[in-house]
Amino acid sequence: MSKQNTDTDVAFISALAELLNKNELTELSVKREYGEDDSLEVRVVKQATVVTVAAAPAPVLHHAAPAAAPAAVAAPAAPEDPAQHPGAVTSPMVGTVYLAAEPGASPFVTVGAQVSEGQTVLIIEAMKTMNHIPAPRAGIVKRILVEDGHPVEYGAPLMIVE
Repeated sequence: MSKQNTDTDVAFISALAELLNKNELTELSVKREYGEDDSLEVRVVKQATVVTVAAAPAPVLHHAAPAAAPAAVAAPAAPEDPAQHPGAVTSPMVGTVYLAAEPGASPFVTVGAQVSEGQTVLIIEAMKTMNHIPAPRAGIVKRILVEDGHPVEYGAPLMIVE
């Protein structure tokens, strides 16, 4: 690829990032064809920043000893993000999540249910296609983090299986 194409590609990617921010998008994917064996495929993703405001612990930390304050501030942040949990089942696609096979039917799983690896735990509808999402491991469903019929993003935590 020539230097001219490289400079143009950098400007193109910068324009995509600006478009992402300007329109409050979270993801943008584009493929540019230059010729028979020359193309550029770009995926620009904005990572969500999770801000947790804990009003009650702050006054307690002011009154704590200075040496204890940093440890107390760092400890609550770890369990807050379910996507970082080792048992998190994340969405493999963007779509609408369904907890049961059809309206009015019993859900595939409930909190406390034992699941086996490969068992369908929910469905994600994407582009009019119902995609069965299997449990990645055997275990017990500890938390269900989504609501039936609501949209989900790629990589969003759906449930915790331990």
